[in-house]
Amino acid sequence: MSDPYETTEEHLERLLGRALNSFDLPDATVERLESALAHSTSLHSSHHSAGLHRETFQHAFLLADGSSLVLWELAHNAGRDGTTQHELYTEAAEVRLAASRLPRPAGTDAFGLPVGDDADLDADLDGDLEILATLMAARPAAARRIFIPDDSADHARRVLRRAENAGRPGPDIALRLSGAVAHQITQAFGRQCSVEGRDAGFTLYEHAFLLCDNSEVSLWEVEHTATPDGRHMCEVYETERAAREAMELRARVR
Repeated sequence: MSDPYETTEEHLERLLGRALNSFDLPDATVERLESALAHSTSLHSSHHSAGLHRETFQHAFLLADGSSLVLWELAHNAGRDGTTQHELYTEAAEVRLAASRLPRPAGTDAFGLPVGDDADLDADLDGDLEILATLMAARPAAARRIFIPDDSADHARRVLRRAENAGRPGPDIALRLSGAVAHQITQAFGRQCSVEGRDAGFTLYEHAFLLCDNSEVSLWEVEHTATPDGRHMCEVYETERAAREAMELRARVR
């Protein structure tokens, strides 16, 4: 689904130019794209509900060395002004995570379906903090790790770079993760609740890394909208306990 009148160079320029997070793409990826000879775009998923929309696109590029490279684009109108915004990712898992953290229509569940009338919603909000604390206390069942070798050291660098919290991991952890050879992203928790009278979303991800000495290191990323202006914020911690305590503290602000 590509524009037959648009060259690959023009397509790539337009793609990078409109993406809000193009600066976050790995330098190695951008350099490889400079040799792109051909491209193809396809719609991967689409969701429309109550005036909100999001679509994900797969942009595949054929490079001069015969290899291929894929960029994943998320387009949505969940910003404050309602205009369509674009984000680019190098991994399918990352674009799925980005799509999952977008706000949904008020009064709907994760599938966009109504959850009841206003009285029911008010009653639900009263119990949100209790439910949040209960869910945060429950550890997910252990699962076998499936590590993916895909620029894992660069992925670790980007996770650490977007952390805004004062207690984020320091240079020693960054140095260890520079030797990461594979990684796995897992969602450990997700919940919508009311914070200071506003809907806020909390999501916890474990970024597990396999190092060249066969040891493992995890970063725990909290993504939430419990900020004064409702903007999305990322916090990163070295332990699951610290991440869950940070979520609980954010959720109890009144």
